[in-house]
Amino acid sequence: MIAMRSWPIAIAAACVALTMDARPSPAQGLEREIRSVAAAGGVKWIGYRAPMVAGHRRICCFDTIADSDTLSGGMCRLEGGSGVSMSTGGDTIQRGGRVIALEPATEFLILARFEDGTVTRVRTFTPDCDIDAGGMPITWFTDVKPDESVAWLSSLVTSTAAAGGEPKDRVVKTALSAVALHNVPSADRALESFVASNRPEWLRGDTAFWLGSTRGDAGARLLQKMIAEDPSDSVRDKVTFGLSVSSTPSALTTLINTARNDQSRKVRGQALFWLAQKAGKEAMAAITGAIDNDPDTEVKKKAVFALSQLPKDEGVPKLIEIARSNRNPAVRKQAMFWLGQSNDPRAVKFFEDVLLKR
Repeated sequence: MIAMRSWPIAIAAACVALTMDARPSPAQGLEREIRSVAAAGGVKWIGYRAPMVAGHRRICCFDTIADSDTLSGGMCRLEGGSGVSMSTGGDTIQRGGRVIALEPATEFLILARFEDGTVTRVRTFTPDCDIDAGGMPITWFTDVKPDESVAWLSSLVTSTAAAGGEPKDRVVKTALSAVALHNVPSADRALESFVASNRPEWLRGDTAFWLGSTRGDAGARLLQKMIAEDPSDSVRDKVTFGLSVSSTPSALTTLINTARNDQSRKVRGQALFWLAQKAGKEAMAAITGAIDNDPDTEVKKKAVFALSQLPKDEGVPKLIEIARSNRNPAVRKQAMFWLGQSNDPRAVKFFEDVLLKR
């Protein structure tokens, strides 16, 4: 028998202005319990906790209600909030004028808004984010099984994909990110199902980012498979971004191989762009290799642009070398253009030398 009580409550460390209807672990399974609560109609929120992948992450929102006395310096409006922000790395918050270092969150909160039985919004937060629900009723499930959470959230994603619908940012895209944040193997299996070739391109492309940013080695392996097998240049273009945000060394290897060997000049060019954001000797070798060896002039030009994105002490000398000696006039012209944009004294000296020789 499910016990029910209502009282004002703070979820974890967050200051939450809401009325809670707390329910113990869903005996009939999360999805069935959610349907039961939603079937009563009206507007309501349903929420629970789930284990989160390792790493410093703080999930809050773009809009805050100014309040210097609250834990984070402001509150997220659950009903009217306009977006979500995720910060990574060591986090700090303000409280009473003091800066407090945060321990990495090991769980995150999932909240879903229902209107007449239909999900109209999904939101995620880490427990340190202050939330103002504006007095809306929330049914809170405790001890939810993570695999059941992944299954329910996945159903929100796949039902839209199967219907051929466009992604709804307030439901589908947030549900997708929430699946990726779950610290359980079933999340990897769900994400792999999202990138099957029969899924819509928007879903495969969006999933690629989360594979790189949250799923570690498993995500890097799946991205490698996608870059090799996905039939869409548009999707593989997005896979290069997923590879670039991955911290797994094998992802960089795959990105370099893509810049050198992908059949699509668009994808090779995009891989070069993201390599430039990572810099380093391996990235430089791949970029200069494309300038020297890629058969397509457009890709060579994109590689020159990639050089312009490197730290100046790496990129500018190489651009000067190319502008002086590359055999392809279009490539030399591109190098000169980006040197002109650099405002670097070495570039100015190069142009002076060129003009004086005339």
